[in-house]
Amino acid sequence: MSWLLADGDGVVLRLHIQPGAKKTEVAGLHGEALKIRLAAPPVDGKANACLIEFLARRLGVAKSAVELISGDSSRAKRVRVGGVAADTAAAKLS
Repeated sequence: MSWLLADGDGVVLRLHIQPGAKKTEVAGLHGEALKIRLAAPPVDGKANACLIEFLARRLGVAKSAVELISGDSSRAKRVRVGGVAADTAAAKLS
């Protein structure tokens, strides 16, 4: 999968974010990235906080294990999630 890369004891996810959606959910692929709709607005870091909370809950890890690598103020983001195997992450996010 082009949107998921194994990285040591975790994974790096390539994401396309759509803030301000009706509900937070995985919405399939967007080119080479996994598209995630967020119910939070893109204001004051609310969308990034919502994304981190959503990924932590969906992947069964602590919020501290989810780190935004790049794309702080962009729709295109790269996120590292520690403590989860690539096959597990793919299954839980597909």
